[in-house]
Amino acid sequence: MTALGIDFPVFEAGWVWLVGAGPGDPGLLTLHAVNAMQQADVVVYDALVDDRILNLLRPDTKRIYAGKRGGRPSARQTDISLELVDLARQGLRVLRLKGGDPFVFGRGGEEGLTLVDHGVPFRVVPGITAGIAGAAYAGIPATHRDCNSAVTFVTGHGASGDVPDNINWSALAQGSQVLVMYMAMKHLDRIATELISHGRPGDESVAVISRATTPHQQLLITTLAKAARDVENANMEPPAICIVGKVVDLRDRLNWLSPQDNVSAVRHVAFDQILELITTPGETLETQPAPSEK
Repeated sequence: MTALGIDFPVFEAGWVWLVGAGPGDPGLLTLHAVNAMQQADVVVYDALVDDRILNLLRPDTKRIYAGKRGGRPSARQTDISLELVDLARQGLRVLRLKGGDPFVFGRGGEEGLTLVDHGVPFRVVPGITAGIAGAAYAGIPATHRDCNSAVTFVTGHGASGDVPDNINWSALAQGSQVLVMYMAMKHLDRIATELISHGRPGDESVAVISRATTPHQQLLITTLAKAARDVENANMEPPAICIVGKVVDLRDRLNWLSPQDNVSAVRHVAFDQILELITTPGETLETQPAPSEK
């Protein structure tokens, strides 16, 4: 990629890179992430990392699964963090690949602190978080000056597996016009009840976006009072984000691309063509024709 006149960092042996893989769509990877994936000796990856992204690793890169899924057996966070230390001390270039952004409800901060405590050098590569990208792919802007001047990210799933007990529900309900909730689907009934009882209107619009930015994305538009019941009736499954606020109403006019929309003019390009393009400037892409042009 230096042919573009852009210098990318060298992944040194004995280092750990905490890299955000984005919410699913491989096109949302950063160039820094692709650069890391082309150099890594071993990757420790999460359940939310799309297989199409893993396919961008070198064939000889060792893969270690460290996924966490609610209600299923999974590795302890302490063990994952210490495994990163052990791998780095073997002189490997260790890629910790995490869905979304490593520092947004991704436990990247915990892993980074463990690396600091053990004297392991590391780098952070931010990724696009689902709360922004998932909303955008559903046609919902996180901010719009006619709707909100603040947006709040909140998790609905604490370390105990229950709703976090340190949430100030009154401040949350009244302090931000738009709420973006991660990992909230399991406890949506209680969360909605708390928000309504602390002043949030029950008829406020809610969007629930499952498997955001992937070919399997699902979108449900409902209200705060009906959200838990409607999600259950629709058989929606995590991972999902929930968006509360007037910006959800803009989706009717901004629904540029969703699985349930008939978008017939989408062109697709093989990712290896993209990689070739960014390493060989001046070339053009041959796109697949839209259905109407066949």
